[in-house]
Amino acid sequence: MAHSKTSYVCLPCRASYKQRYVGDHERICPRCAGVLIHVGSAFAPPRRRDTAGWRTLAVLLNAGVRFHKSCCGGPGYRPRTLSEVRERMAYARTTGEPFARALVRREVP
Repeated sequence: MAHSKTSYVCLPCRASYKQRYVGDHERICPRCAGVLIHVGSAFAPPRRRDTAGWRTLAVLLNAGVRFHKSCCGGPGYRPRTLSEVRERMAYARTTGEPFARALVRREVP
């Protein structure tokens, strides 16, 4: 049985790499020699020139949100724009909900 690949991201380089998951050892970026972030197998990177998309992704990854497949086939809802991120962060501040949980909410009440 073939092993599936998973995605790793370098935020400073705005680069994504698909590699086999061998364990929790550090992966190094071939461009800048920085540490790659394991983001999961259901990740689709924004285009390299999409500055807002990479900023949104950086907020998600720094909050601990990842893109692993669930039982239904995908990672679930993830915000794609900075305005969606701001809206969910404001909701988290007012309600006291953890940022990671607020960021993956489909709708904010």
